[in-house]
Amino acid sequence: MRQIRPASIIDRSRDQEFMREALALATQGAALGEVPVGAVLVLDGQVIGRGYNCPISGSDPSAHAEMVAIRAAAQAVSNYRLPGSTLYVTLEPCSMCAGLIVHSRIARVVYGALEPKAGIVQSQGQFFTQGFLNHRVLYEGGVLAEECGTVLSEFFKARRASRD
Repeated sequence: MRQIRPASIIDRSRDQEFMREALALATQGAALGEVPVGAVLVLDGQVIGRGYNCPISGSDPSAHAEMVAIRAAAQAVSNYRLPGSTLYVTLEPCSMCAGLIVHSRIARVVYGALEPKAGIVQSQGQFFTQGFLNHRVLYEGGVLAEECGTVLSEFFKARRASRD
């Protein structure tokens, strides 16, 4: 099992670069008819996990972009815990994904657009600040929020138009 060394946790210098990679993954998901959300997990400046939403194509309700990226990262480093890593995701995480983020000991989450219906970091609650959690996650929203929101809006606009 590889030992994971926490790097500088708050290094904002590449946030937009990694969010753009997550946006590219979201576009891949949209091409499959999935809600366009993408995620990348970064450790020591290297992407160790990538994912996009695939619950429909994978018949797996847990296959959110964050879940897919975290699973890939854990496999890549042969460790179920990912301390010192940063997760970039185009949409504010839901409660299921926030729980996994805590359990996998991710140090920082950077997200793009808010999720007003199910986002649990800021929109519908502040999950990461709950006193009962045994791990603290740093978080920051709004990175490339407009681009992330536009990808989602265009996807749903096209979906509505195809139903008419």
